[in-house]
Amino acid sequence: MEKANETSDFESSQLGTKQYWETAYSREFKTFQDIGDIGEIWFGEDSQERMVDWLDDCDDVSKDDAVLDLGCGNGALLLELRQRGFTHLSGVDYVQEAINLAAGVLAKKGFTNVRLQTGDLTADLSSLPAVSCLRCKYRVCVDKGTYDAISLTPGGAKEEREAYRRNVRSLLQPDGLFLITSCNWTKQELMDFFQPDFKLASEIRTPSFQFGGKVGRSVTSLIFS
Repeated sequence: MEKANETSDFESSQLGTKQYWETAYSREFKTFQDIGDIGEIWFGEDSQERMVDWLDDCDDVSKDDAVLDLGCGNGALLLELRQRGFTHLSGVDYVQEAINLAAGVLAKKGFTNVRLQTGDLTADLSSLPAVSCLRCKYRVCVDKGTYDAISLTPGGAKEEREAYRRNVRSLLQPDGLFLITSCNWTKQELMDFFQPDFKLASEIRTPSFQFGGKVGRSVTSLIFS
């Protein structure tokens, strides 16, 4: 049994608003400038490490393959990938303050060749300039919590989630892989939603818990192709 949601339709939340993230990343960017703290790693370092370990160990993924972090936030995942030797990295976030923070975090470690750009993953990507990160094709797209945040968009988020799914598909090369980590959606729910455009390729094992004789998971990590 996977972790069950309290409701199948997420309630509107501040986490689903751009204003919330602008405020949060403005605060984190100032803290980074003051004391060098990069801020919170979404879902914790263990979730991030499991995703990076999987990519690092995957025989079908090269260190030179194009990788896009969908909703890169403070750039922590990109930093870990760069430190593991991945060379063709891009990150996109719809909040400029997050991009500023990610750029600062990567530059502090000497990594200035990671491409970072603001962009809305639920928008019409065809209207963007050809040079945009969101008009390129990637071997791998990674999502650690971004789909969860989109799911909390006030108003139900159905159209936003469907636009996100279409956009991720359009961003991937024909043989591309989509890694997603979620704490709000179960494995079956993710499969039901993404499988119109994707098929499940693999699963990253995450810690389980036991309650009432049944086993569940607080985090789900899947790989779609």
